[in-house]
Amino acid sequence: MSPALAFFIPFALATLALSHWAARRTGAAGAFFSAGGRVGSALGGFALAGDYLSAAAFLGAAGLYYQAGYDSLAYAVGTLAGWPLMTQLIAGRMREEGVFGVGELLAKRFGDAAPRKLAAGVSLTISLFYLVVQLVGAGKLLGLLFGFDYTLAVLLVTLLTLAYVAGGGMLSTTWVQAIKALLLVGCALVLATLTMARFDWQIGGLFDAAAAARGEAVFLPSKALASPLELMSLGLGLTLGLLGLPHVLMRFYCAPDARRAQGAARVATLLIALVFSLNFIDGFGALALLPGHAEFFAEDGTLKGGSNMAALHLAQLLGGPLFAGFVAAVAFATILAVVAGLTLSATATLTRELLPGRGLAFVRGCALTLALAAAAVSIAFQQQNIAVLLGFAFALAASANFPVLLLALYWPGLSATGAAATLATGLAASLMLIVAGPGVWVAVFGFDAPLQPLANPALVSVPLAFAAAALASRSKETP
Repeated sequence: MSPALAFFIPFALATLALSHWAARRTGAAGAFFSAGGRVGSALGGFALAGDYLSAAAFLGAAGLYYQAGYDSLAYAVGTLAGWPLMTQLIAGRMREEGVFGVGELLAKRFGDAAPRKLAAGVSLTISLFYLVVQLVGAGKLLGLLFGFDYTLAVLLVTLLTLAYVAGGGMLSTTWVQAIKALLLVGCALVLATLTMARFDWQIGGLFDAAAAARGEAVFLPSKALASPLELMSLGLGLTLGLLGLPHVLMRFYCAPDARRAQGAARVATLLIALVFSLNFIDGFGALALLPGHAEFFAEDGTLKGGSNMAALHLAQLLGGPLFAGFVAAVAFATILAVVAGLTLSATATLTRELLPGRGLAFVRGCALTLALAAAAVSIAFQQQNIAVLLGFAFALAASANFPVLLLALYWPGLSATGAAATLATGLAASLMLIVAGPGVWVAVFGFDAPLQPLANPALVSVPLAFAAAALASRSKETP
């Protein structure tokens, strides 16, 4: 048995037992999604961090430092910048309103089914895009880590996820996310400590070694982010996209009150900032230390398993196969936890917004159906560019969910027509701009040049959504 499986099996068994324990305390559909509204700041903060810190936030971020240097820092700063805004603008107000997501907020304010249903459709689309991305990533990662067949890996992740979600709902998912976040922070911290020890605890020595291995260009934006407008648009999309992610917003519904909802957001901010800071060391450590160790490279000179495996190779170099196995097991557990949160979010949108008033058995049946459908799509699209799908999710969240959420919470002048116009404009603009940009028009369709230059459309689509809100709300008031 590989070290990774030896570490992961006890974790999986422990979390399945936790799910069984939670199931005995989940007696109604409301408690299934809210964990009884008893999740305090510390546990809620760790669970929030677990929801957000996917395998991409650890393996992917370190791999991007290894591959492109500065670019990974731009992604980290962009996403981290959204968390203080989440704490100050969204967390407490969402809990005060006592709503689960954007659709319920619009229903409470307007009592109109049209914007609620549209918001539910947008949130469900974001969740499913994110879910398919995670499952495709899971299939690829488990193939590299354990040699599993892609389809087998996706089905394994799906079945374990269903055991967590359909069994104990939000309560078990909360504990799984919190435990995973703690393990992920521990992995990143140990790896960064071992890395800095190689350079006598001098960060300058690490940077010098990275520059010697790859050149000074690792500290500058790559060609993909050379344009200031592209960098601004990426940052705006990442920052505001966070504030519209359904699986993050649903966490505040579990807090007993607004104060503890804000407390959970603060705890999550600190944990995520810590992981991103450690990724900075781990990524540049891989860039500096892995060259010269032929066992980590293929015959063509590329890193075995691709750049996403940089952190795992660094763990083996610094801590041996046992530590590398532990890091791999935590990465696997990370995928499971994030997929569980996304499945729960999609199920909540479907059963609370589109098909309300059903019992717990129906809710669990919907979780099963959604998870299996996402697994089937991820199997069908295993060769597709998952970065495109992930871009869709963030663009939709930043351009549709965030504007209507902010306006519904803070602008008395927003009308039901304005809310619907915001959602429709943000959705249409972000999708059309992504398709017309270099990420799809050139990379997927194969044309020589894009119809518009921005791979990240938020700089255009977000203002359009706000403008639609203002125009539609004003025209509704005008006789």
